[in-house]
Amino acid sequence: MSDNNRPALDDTTEWVPYRYHPSKPAAIVFVVLFALSTFLHIFQLVKKRTWYFIPLVIGGIFEMLGYIGRVISTDDIWALGPFIMQALLLLVAPALFAASIYIILGRIILLVDGEQHSLIRQKWLTKIFVAGDVLSFLVQSGGGGIQSSGTLSSMKTGERLIIVGLFLQLVFFGFFIVVAGLFHWRLVSANSNSPPVPASSHAFESETRTTSLRGLTGSSKTSANVAPSSSPDGSLNIHELPWKRHLYALYGSSTLILVRSLFRVIEYLQGNAGYLLKHEVFLYVFDAVLMLAVVVLFNWIHPSEITEIYQKRKGEERDVELRTH
Repeated sequence: MSDNNRPALDDTTEWVPYRYHPSKPAAIVFVVLFALSTFLHIFQLVKKRTWYFIPLVIGGIFEMLGYIGRVISTDDIWALGPFIMQALLLLVAPALFAASIYIILGRIILLVDGEQHSLIRQKWLTKIFVAGDVLSFLVQSGGGGIQSSGTLSSMKTGERLIIVGLFLQLVFFGFFIVVAGLFHWRLVSANSNSPPVPASSHAFESETRTTSLRGLTGSSKTSANVAPSSSPDGSLNIHELPWKRHLYALYGSSTLILVRSLFRVIEYLQGNAGYLLKHEVFLYVFDAVLMLAVVVLFNWIHPSEITEIYQKRKGEERDVELRTH
């Protein structure tokens, strides 16, 4: 036993909040990094009016507060308040990132007018996956809430609930990647015989590639000012739309969250005295770095571009319809 009748940190027969002394410098670094990315997301959200990205912003705030909890824990590793604060917020933040990612796929499907290529109708796609995400979020939060009572039995019960919530997240997220990949394959196959991209589209692609930079610098000019053309049969020419870069960003972020969730499942299955929980480096390598990469990725490839182009096209379609009637 250690001082003050507390168990030793390496005593595997006892439950302890931390199996190590948390690093204050590492926690402070990630507080700052998540704060910078999240504040930039808030600016982008308000400027571009992409309100469906609110869950990701809240997730970024959770990450920032979670690492603040770890900073506080460095002063007293036995204080349950800061420990539960960091454990719960860092645990559920990726579920909020996932909610925004699900919505992005729905926006991409609208952009390319590709609902016929989706395994699930666009109307239900976001609802189904967000509902699954909410369920996972609630189960994980419930597990964290039970742990807040501080008793040994509540800690173990809470861990079991958290594992169930993480498995739910893995199932829904895995299915989502399958749906996105199948949509991508069907869309490409259906447009493999479409006409070559006209020379003018190269200018369009150049314009869309600079959209993210202009969004960061505050320029009012966006790629939405360029309208995609139609194929000879009147169908939408998807080759002039920047849907691929957003779909690849979706794949990248989904993979990062999936790896992180697998890490968390293994961590909780090993238990309080498990190898992963004994070494702080794993938390930063397989959680902090991966989740920071997710929020920074969407700072760079912001989905506001999808919304702007889609709204521009729909507005022009309405104008044409009014002129022809």
